[in-house]
Amino acid sequence: MHRTMNLLRRYGVMYSLLIPGLLYFAVFKYVPMVYIAAAFKNYNVLQGLWESPWVGWQNFQLFFDGVYFKQIIGNTILISFYKLVFSFPAPIILALMLNAVTGAGFKRTIQTLTYLPHFLSWVIIYGLLVAFLAPGTGLVNQLLTALHLDRISFLTESGLIRTLIVTTDIWQSVGWGAIIYLAALTGIDPSLYEAATMDGASQSRQLWHITLPGIRNVIILMLVLRLSAILDVGFDQIFIMLNPLNQEKADVIETWVYRVGLQEGRIGLATAVGLFKSVIGFVLVLGANRIAKKFDGQIW
Repeated sequence: MHRTMNLLRRYGVMYSLLIPGLLYFAVFKYVPMVYIAAAFKNYNVLQGLWESPWVGWQNFQLFFDGVYFKQIIGNTILISFYKLVFSFPAPIILALMLNAVTGAGFKRTIQTLTYLPHFLSWVIIYGLLVAFLAPGTGLVNQLLTALHLDRISFLTESGLIRTLIVTTDIWQSVGWGAIIYLAALTGIDPSLYEAATMDGASQSRQLWHITLPGIRNVIILMLVLRLSAILDVGFDQIFIMLNPLNQEKADVIETWVYRVGLQEGRIGLATAVGLFKSVIGFVLVLGANRIAKKFDGQIW
């Protein structure tokens, strides 16, 4: 206790900088956890949280026995898996490529162009997709018509919607994600590359034995964080791209919860599904962290 008070006196100003962040998480993350109880109730807005009748595991049972359970779970897992396989390595690859560029001006230009899409909302991005991929007036389909090829309904074809979701996710996030890995690359000791060059190591050998091990901890950390939200596939993105023609392949847990919770007013059922997602994410984080400790030998 005495040591804690001494630290507070010595670093009080620095600790005070934590207050806004702590308040944010307390108000918007921890206080709302009280309403997890709605997952076990037949929640009624007029009765309130505590006066609504308890129904136990009934909301969870309704979700697991629902006719759309397999479809939305399958879509969520597949899209999450595709994003993990293709979207997660993309910033790493871009950072490695930018790190190898010697021209400072060209490097800054490419970096700026790649992270600018991060600041675009999905509404704007979907507007760009319509401009390029619309069946009638889209630029791509006009080119296909000029080449005497059949038009493709990119935005309504269920077989293409997952590819479109993953591709636009990479385009929107790759540059912003690369910033983290570029920062990690600056922490690698340049003398390691000099020694490797003197020993005759090729660029590929330096990449494999110096660069990647140098950012390994950051990659593992980002992977653990990504796994914690494995069932969060991006509500904004999918909601704006969803339509009745591609819903079979793109409807995920988040869009289903939106329809059930807000449009149908079944708050208890929606809360139960949200709690289910959180538990899965928590288990995955613990598992990924345990595996990371075995491979890396560090305790986070």
